[in-house]
Amino acid sequence: MKASERHQDTGSVALPGRAVTRENAAGWQRWRLTRHEFTPAPRLSLAAYRRLSPQRRMVHDLHRAATHANLVIQETPMSAAVSRVMWSRIQNNALKRTPATRAGLMINGGGYQGKTETACEVAAAFEDQWLMLHDQLNPHATPGTRDMMATVAYVQTPVTATPKSICQAILDFYGADHPKRMTLPQLVHAVRTSLFDHCTKILLLDDVTRLKMHREADQDALDLVRSLMSMHVTLVLIGVGIPDSGLLSEGRHSRRGGQWIFPHHRATSPHDEAATQTERRFDLVDLDPFRYDTPAGIAAWADHLAGIEAQLRLFQARPGMLTDGAMPEYLFRRTGGIVGLLERLVEDGCARAIETGTECLTGGLFDDIEIDLGNVASRDPRAGEIPEVPPRRATATSLPAGKGKSRNTVFDDAGSPAAPVQEPTGTSRR
Repeated sequence: MKASERHQDTGSVALPGRAVTRENAAGWQRWRLTRHEFTPAPRLSLAAYRRLSPQRRMVHDLHRAATHANLVIQETPMSAAVSRVMWSRIQNNALKRTPATRAGLMINGGGYQGKTETACEVAAAFEDQWLMLHDQLNPHATPGTRDMMATVAYVQTPVTATPKSICQAILDFYGADHPKRMTLPQLVHAVRTSLFDHCTKILLLDDVTRLKMHREADQDALDLVRSLMSMHVTLVLIGVGIPDSGLLSEGRHSRRGGQWIFPHHRATSPHDEAATQTERRFDLVDLDPFRYDTPAGIAAWADHLAGIEAQLRLFQARPGMLTDGAMPEYLFRRTGGIVGLLERLVEDGCARAIETGTECLTGGLFDDIEIDLGNVASRDPRAGEIPEVPPRRATATSLPAGKGKSRNTVFDDAGSPAAPVQEPTGTSRR
């Protein structure tokens, strides 16, 4: 029996295991250690696929579906720029020995643009390196005890966010108790204690713009941000429309340093250290979608499509399936250059191609697919976390040629559509 066939004796390679959440310490560690472990379906020719038994065909189709649902997140020029800034900031802060307040980072961008995954991947890579340097041990552990080390704390801002609920969410990450009777200063002090006890170097606060700044607790919210910055961790705030959210309302932008500077204000916790008397600084970086109005932008988009195409497991897929002819322009119009919308469209397109037996992605197939983001319970439309989806337009083969310098003539060959796959008699497709 060939290795590829033995690989398909069970569907366990494709079926998801226990649900992984990054919002508690154990879940974050499980995600960090397994984030690159998924094995995509083996590449089989159509002839080899037809030689499989019906059961193995079913398992292989399931594995192909899992492959398309777990496409490797590719680095884009925009995410690479954010990663460089974030890596430099967290590394420099982690190596500081002075009690000064650590500068923070704000990652701004629209929904489905990869902000969270970019930040989590950088933080996880840093934690891999940091733990290796410390032999997987907490250097601040109390002698005779085994304190849990949590280099990174990932916290998603509650949909109805208040300073107290954010503190409670941070404490929940560590599994720390927080009785309802605790006041905000007590909660902040408990957060400070947990961050120090677990040797946390990076605090990721996702969807931070859920913290509305027009409410009565505006000052408490700003004080919370200031207090978190004084806890000797790199505070990374992730959100949609941060400049317009009010989080920067009391800050001033330094043209020289390119940073947002927050003056000292009243302390939220009586336990703030001397470092709280210094000004707080944030870098604000944007993670933008792809653009299609310059040769460089078009080339970057085509490279991204080529990277996706290389991961697909369709029997009639041809070279240039997503990058030839008018397809790049069509996919850009359907998604607005937003990587999350592109991933959704390709994933649904692959499922349709397998279901119908066409086994190839075409403009006509994509035309029948609506990108529907209305059922994502974890996203808050009021905070701008669900982007506006561009309407469906003409098929890729019927799009008019572009004008001006933005048109890349390498895409002028439309190619020919693939013929449907004819299943052998007596065989059904999942």
